[in-house]
Amino acid sequence: MFHKEGSKIILIASVLFVAAILLGGEFIDIAWLRLGVQLLALFFYLMILQFFRNPNRTIAENDNVIVAPVDGNVVVIEEVYEAEYFKDKRLQVSIFMSPINVHVTRYAVSGLVKYSKYHPGKYLVAWHPKASTENERTTVVIENSVFGEIMYRQIAGALAKRIVNYAEEGTQVVQGTDAGFIKFGSRVDLYLPLGTKVNVSLKEKALGNKTIIAVK
Repeated sequence: MFHKEGSKIILIASVLFVAAILLGGEFIDIAWLRLGVQLLALFFYLMILQFFRNPNRTIAENDNVIVAPVDGNVVVIEEVYEAEYFKDKRLQVSIFMSPINVHVTRYAVSGLVKYSKYHPGKYLVAWHPKASTENERTTVVIENSVFGEIMYRQIAGALAKRIVNYAEEGTQVVQGTDAGFIKFGSRVDLYLPLGTKVNVSLKEKALGNKTIIAVK
């Protein structure tokens, strides 16, 4: 299954792949060179397909847990000052996604969207300390009945050139459903209330809708 945000790119990639195979067979007489071009085209085509994959990971809604919003490695667990919305200290948990990870963003909790804002910005590598505040990003706050207000921030990386955010202020969202997509390398930061019991450790591999980030 592929994510809808990849439909146009997958269509273009399919046309280019078929063209490369046909033109290579027609105009390249050297066998090893023809095979090399066709294999290279196949490689890039498969990379596009794997990037936009959207595995079916339906879950039972549970307000007592915060699930991972994306696939990737946990790179930050620390107390920070959050200056955009809360203007106080929060517990930050960050997940870095490489280009080979699933890039669907899912809602980590259910609740009411209190805040949703897009920020244009730079394209520093996603693990850069200033990426959270200087890169292109979206900030979303969801009010959950158990945890209170939870923020997540989609952050573009050096390769990411478009962030898709489905969260709209004033709407109710359901844990585990699609919240957006980040194209080609990125990171998601979660900002949780101080004292939240974190269920992951640094360098742990997280899976969206599978890994429990925190419990009440």
